[in-house]
Amino acid sequence: MRPLLLILPLLCGASVVTSAAHAQEVSPKPAANSKLRGGFAIPSSWTRRGVVLQRQRSDQGVSGDPCIVWDEAIQGWRMVLFCDPWGHAQAICTNRENLGPGQWKLEGPLPVTNPEAVGGFHKPFIVMDPDHPNQAAKVDGRYWLLVVSFKDGHKQVQRAWAKKLAGPWTFEPQPIIPPGAEDEFDAKHTDAVTGYYFPERKEFLYFYMGYPRKAQQRKISPFGSAQAVATQKLGETVATKRGVVLEPCQQVGHWASGWVGGLQLLRGRQHKWVAVVNASPTAPDPGQKAVWTEEPPPSLGGFAWCDEEWPVQGWHFAPEPIEWVKDIPKAALDAGEGYNLWRQFIHLLPDGRAALFYNSGYYGREQLYLKISDQP
Repeated sequence: MRPLLLILPLLCGASVVTSAAHAQEVSPKPAANSKLRGGFAIPSSWTRRGVVLQRQRSDQGVSGDPCIVWDEAIQGWRMVLFCDPWGHAQAICTNRENLGPGQWKLEGPLPVTNPEAVGGFHKPFIVMDPDHPNQAAKVDGRYWLLVVSFKDGHKQVQRAWAKKLAGPWTFEPQPIIPPGAEDEFDAKHTDAVTGYYFPERKEFLYFYMGYPRKAQQRKISPFGSAQAVATQKLGETVATKRGVVLEPCQQVGHWASGWVGGLQLLRGRQHKWVAVVNASPTAPDPGQKAVWTEEPPPSLGGFAWCDEEWPVQGWHFAPEPIEWVKDIPKAALDAGEGYNLWRQFIHLLPDGRAALFYNSGYYGREQLYLKISDQP
């Protein structure tokens, strides 16, 4: 694995200018993990811990795209994730400090009070408190869940609420982030959403993946998906799209020059904000019809950062990913990793180290794995 530099030059970035102005009740926090001490610093090395959650079938299926929050009701951690055959599931871990292999119990699909309002959905993400990592935001007595649902062959973002993190979840009937107009960067799909609530602004901040239907105005990867931002004030029924914050990097061979996927936000140490991002150096070619047409391999994880107080512009990619697929060691390949390193999620441990969850494997044959940073 290549070491990731702690001091990173500004090589690649995109921004969008926005104006927005926005109260949160935060769920109780475990004493050992109540604050991100000094902000998150990008680790330089990681150690693999193996499979955390296997897929439900040995020959196919997905177990991945996790979001982990503290659940006071069980005095433990609750994970929502993309999981076949349902498309979504939840798991719990009652060991406060060890979230590794053997610690998670899969509880099955997320309970929904009004399934007719959403239909099938996947990639759930619980709206989080941006100032306290791995804590769910409780807004006016409610927790909020974001998912990707389907309509007329397109993906869209919908939202649900619950009084408990275990659910049941009640969906709002209309999408909060629908696909855009024909020429827009998100005309085909809005996907891989994450969300955060800023109490001082009384505003939700969403990051999402937009897929275009038509070529975009950029030289490298005109059909590549981009990472965008949207905001939603309390009381609003639909989010306001603020535009692209990270498009495919316009530098040949960069790990994020092909397409850009999901983004998790963390308060930073060297920078005001750090994000772990999913991306690829391979540009999509709509003329090649395959399971990977929209997201050709390899999928990689890496970091980006932003020094704006309101992180809706000024984002920059790190020059190197966390790991290239070609550098995956043989023992990990033998354990089922390889081909892609999908959606990445960071959980901050009590000692300051980072737990990096990610799904790996061929398309539709993915399992959830874990790495732990070697130093805080």
